[in-house]
Amino acid sequence: MYKNEILGEIHKYREEYARSFQYDLREIFNDLRQKQVAHKDRLVRPPINRWSNKSLHPTRKAILA
Repeated sequence: MYKNEILGEIHKYREEYARSFQYDLREIFNDLRQKQVAHKDRLVRPPINRWSNKSLHPTRKAILA
């Protein structure tokens, strides 16, 4: 099987990060939230298309159709 070195590094970092919080999702979430607040200038927000009436989520009608 093909080994991707970049993905291997990402998985290694993710494992180390989770281990540092004893795999506690609440603690991981709190840490990420603190980083988000501390670095608001680094957040990426998708552009809003003002000219489209399409919702990002399907309507109930579309789901039932």
